[in-house]
Amino acid sequence: MNLDIPAGPFAGYIFDLDGTLVDTMPLHYRAWDAAMRKVGLQCPLDEELFYALGGVPTLRVAELIGEHYKLKLDPHEVFHHKEALFVELQKDARLIEPVAAFARTAARTHPVSVASGGPRVIVRGMLELSGLAPLFNRDQYRLVITPEDVKQGKPAPDMFLLAAERMCLPPEQCLVFEDAEPGMRAAEAAGMQWVRVPSRAPKAKAAAGA
Repeated sequence: MNLDIPAGPFAGYIFDLDGTLVDTMPLHYRAWDAAMRKVGLQCPLDEELFYALGGVPTLRVAELIGEHYKLKLDPHEVFHHKEALFVELQKDARLIEPVAAFARTAARTHPVSVASGGPRVIVRGMLELSGLAPLFNRDQYRLVITPEDVKQGKPAPDMFLLAAERMCLPPEQCLVFEDAEPGMRAAEAAGMQWVRVPSRAPKAKAAAGA
């Protein structure tokens, strides 16, 4: 994997988690597919739809998938079922090593943080399982931002702006690592440059993945 890193200089770095630091997106897809089938989905969950919602807060994803398929559902119930399914799968997650290696190196000299659309308990658990927690758990995970910490999740800029604030840095001095369009839009709205991390292999008929 080649990462196109802007020249900078940057004073701090913000990382999405799923599909950026850790290769969890296929596991999340399996959990979403099973959760939606339980509430009436009669076909495989559309992968293009799933990847297009990368980084969006989990509860909102439940609402958007339900709206897309015109399913009557309780988004909170789907949210909790999906996360329970993911917890059973997350032990199979693997690091996206080029990004993880960059984060380890950057953390030696710069502040680093995580801004993830997942629930706080799931995000912290994944950091622990992946071995990345020591990079981000200063002050009881104060540098790990989730939707519970802000009014609006991605694609709004709130999570990235809060991460910059907690790193005591101006937004324009932060570089964001993201795999999904909502996160990149959030970074731009926050006035930050970003690095795209491919979250899956390109399709055979396309030049780039979603």
